[in-house]
Amino acid sequence: MRQLVIVFTALTPIFLLILLGYLLRRRRFVDDAFWVPAEKLTYYVFFPLLLLDNLSRATLGDLMVVPMGLSLVLAVLTTAAILYASRRHLKLDGPAFTSVFQGSVRPNTFVGLAAAAALFGKPGVTLFAIGLATVVPLVNVLCVVVLSRHGTGNGTSFRAVALGILRNPIIIGVASGAALNLTGIGRPPLIGPVFEILGDAALPMGLLAVGAGLDMAAARASGGAVLQSSVLKLLIVPGLTALYGAAFGVHGLTLTVAVLFNSLPVAASAYVLARQMGGDSRLMAGMITAQTVLALPSIPLALLLFG
Repeated sequence: MRQLVIVFTALTPIFLLILLGYLLRRRRFVDDAFWVPAEKLTYYVFFPLLLLDNLSRATLGDLMVVPMGLSLVLAVLTTAAILYASRRHLKLDGPAFTSVFQGSVRPNTFVGLAAAAALFGKPGVTLFAIGLATVVPLVNVLCVVVLSRHGTGNGTSFRAVALGILRNPIIIGVASGAALNLTGIGRPPLIGPVFEILGDAALPMGLLAVGAGLDMAAARASGGAVLQSSVLKLLIVPGLTALYGAAFGVHGLTLTVAVLFNSLPVAASAYVLARQMGGDSRLMAGMITAQTVLALPSIPLALLLFG
């Protein structure tokens, strides 16, 4: 119980920042036009530089990179298989199914990185970056394939998906930081502190943007599909991660961060993809909001049960 209180206390400031973002948007403290470029700047500049700076200085040799990555990937693939096997029983049309699918596998990396930093400091951020490198490409491919098959929009070619992954700023940040580390170059002199200063803006800006994107009306109107995706994303996926982690010998902080990564609420980017590819974007908005609210109690619970 004491551990649950400690985790809850550490995560509370993160969700207060999300709440602040929601209130700022709702009260129109800044113009609505502010939030799109703010989120874009965070996603393309601040967040990748935070990852690059951290990984360039990290000690990677002692980390269980491959077993952790396998645990994360297999948990996501198992969840995807469960969803497909039970699709007929879910009684959802194609677009709604794509939203449940995205809501069950796509993680909110802004919330996750903030949680890893708050709970475990720089070692947690380094391990979280490993999760980003392994899960983000997989989830992008899975979600695009499912939306192409069951959404009402135009399909996307494999080439476009592959290019999207290669151009993903998160992947570029992780790969660049790992390359600097593994080649022995480390943190670049002079420009390295600039990366750190810009990277420090990622978490507050990212969390405010998460809050600004919440849609309470959509959450109230979403119905049972939100419950289905929330149970899978917030409880089943982290449980599967712990099972696979134990099978591969993952333990300690590495296992805890792996469970944290796969217990995150669905990302706001799922709404954009649903809107672009003919998913149920209204349902997706409801899932994003509901899971973000539920994550404050569910993440500590998942870490207590599985981490």
